[in-house]
Amino acid sequence: MEEKETKILAKNLIELVEKFGDIEIENVEIRADELTLILQPITSSLEQAPHLVSRVIEKEIETLLVAEFSPPIEVYPGEIAEVQIGATKSDGGSRRKVVKIGGAKSMPFYSFEATDQNKPVLAVDVFDMPIKLAKSVKQHFKDVMEDPAEWAKKYVEDFDAEIVSLNLISTDPLIKDTSVKDAAKTVEQVLQAVDVPLIIGGSGNKAKDPLVLEAAAEVSSGERCILNSANADNDYKKIVKAAKQYGHSVIAFTPMDINNQKKLNRYLLDEGLPKEQIIMDPTTAALGYGLDYTLSLMERIKLAGLLGDSDLQMPIVAPTSNAWGAREAWMKSEEWGPRELRGPLWETITTITVMMSGGDLFMSSHPATLRVVKKMMQNLYGEVESEQRTQDWISEIQG
Repeated sequence: MEEKETKILAKNLIELVEKFGDIEIENVEIRADELTLILQPITSSLEQAPHLVSRVIEKEIETLLVAEFSPPIEVYPGEIAEVQIGATKSDGGSRRKVVKIGGAKSMPFYSFEATDQNKPVLAVDVFDMPIKLAKSVKQHFKDVMEDPAEWAKKYVEDFDAEIVSLNLISTDPLIKDTSVKDAAKTVEQVLQAVDVPLIIGGSGNKAKDPLVLEAAAEVSSGERCILNSANADNDYKKIVKAAKQYGHSVIAFTPMDINNQKKLNRYLLDEGLPKEQIIMDPTTAALGYGLDYTLSLMERIKLAGLLGDSDLQMPIVAPTSNAWGAREAWMKSEEWGPRELRGPLWETITTITVMMSGGDLFMSSHPATLRVVKKMMQNLYGEVESEQRTQDWISEIQG
């Protein structure tokens, strides 16, 4: 076909499309020894008729608007165990209410796949002695840091904390070497001061922690506390034995390795502690020093449990207050902006990221983190109507 004839054909085709919207060619017979299709003249002609292109695009959009979308539904063969923290009077304890974590049948916030899953929960850190805290955290508690019971009470009454995580760090022989007996008294005092569930942690000393947790388990018998923690380096058998005897659960801590987490969980299960009394702590690296590793690890663990690995079907705890270990959270710097705002943002972003990765229970320090994350969860679960904008979310940190 000559070029002139091609242009005439293209022009005629465009006129037909403009007139009828589209054309359909049928019963066409082409006889030729060799056929070469050259589309360029038509394309260039279309470029000269932008109104036609616009009509074609509009028609495609109309088709998309009426299309029906069905989200892909994944049905997992496994389920995460549910762990109850705390016990009311009817359960043999004295807590005002209990908190349940775990029980997941799908990944976090996939409400279109599974409903009625327990929501993530935030605990707050309290210590049995004054410690060095970031200024923006300390300003809220400097008047109660000498008394862990008052510290816990302030968190519950002023900031609506749901769980208190009591850290008995003074028991470390290199700090105060507080006796096991005195540590147990502190646990009793905190239990009497607040009516929310309790997590009881040691100092990290592998020789003394099992003794401290054993005594703490005895004085809190029936309260369904969490003992923090058992690991491969301490006498985990003693901790498990105390948990079974006095009705508590145990945190299984490993340093960021899924295979070691699986192995430790198996050790605890072999000691007769059921999945419903184990919470995994696979380590939380905060924003600024490895948050991406934590995100990846927790997702792998959660998915493995949902896919049927019975050694990884326990809820996950994340000490997101580790965020205060990053210098960006507390160091004074005009270039980085006010640290009073930067610090809680650092902890909040760490908490939200880990929550999306599969975390079930978080330990935080700043009241603003508690307030912002709880409000965000309410929005995500559709419990409140919100027209919140991003800049409003940031301003929530300031209270």
